[in-house]
Amino acid sequence: MTVDFLIILLLGAASGGLVNGLAGFGTALFALSFWLQIMPPLQAVSMVVVMSVTSGLQGVWLVRASIADQPRRLLRFLLPALPGIPLGVAALTVVSATFLKVAIGSFMILYGGFFAFRSALPKFERRTPVLDGLVGFLGGLLGGAASLSGALPTMWCAMRPWPKAETRAVLQPFNVVVLGLALVALALRGAYSWDVIKLIAIALPATLIFAQIGIMIFKRLNDDQFRRLIIAMMFVSGIGLMLRVLASGV
Repeated sequence: MTVDFLIILLLGAASGGLVNGLAGFGTALFALSFWLQIMPPLQAVSMVVVMSVTSGLQGVWLVRASIADQPRRLLRFLLPALPGIPLGVAALTVVSATFLKVAIGSFMILYGGFFAFRSALPKFERRTPVLDGLVGFLGGLLGGAASLSGALPTMWCAMRPWPKAETRAVLQPFNVVVLGLALVALALRGAYSWDVIKLIAIALPATLIFAQIGIMIFKRLNDDQFRRLIIAMMFVSGIGLMLRVLASGV
């Protein structure tokens, strides 16, 4: 393992952890921009899933009270996502993951670009249990098909005038559960070889430390600042996703 390899490995771990701690999503889009330079796609994705789940658990603990206060809201998103995951995997025989990533990346750029520069953010206050369930299902579908489980739920929740802890109490456990299932699927496929486990052992401390730094910044944001942050991150993540697809087709 060269010094350059180690630096890129740790930069990916740190950036993914920081973003997850700050916003509750985005580990894959940021970490993969580094790790795909130094390792094969399956190995990089296998590592990202572990980092997403472990750093995400810290965020879940942070908003545990909000999760307990609104368990039905979370379940409206999460339960429909579960059947969406295997359907998303099956959909890969019909629609390519690259096409899905281009479509979602384009939507993220349009969405983030439109709302990021508006003086007033959208405030969709009416209860929408059916739409919540549909967004959750589509999140599971995209998670199984293209590892993009958090994109649509994040965009949807950013339009709701919920306090930042309540927003995170939906997004963080949603992503942890969906990606936890992806971790199990990857493990059953034999993705976690001894070489991958060694890389995880090196990268994981940096991910956890920088996730805590992200959480510290999150605590200092007010509700409006947090909503603007996740909208802006949709824009940045969309650009990153499109660049990654153009560069590697992953």
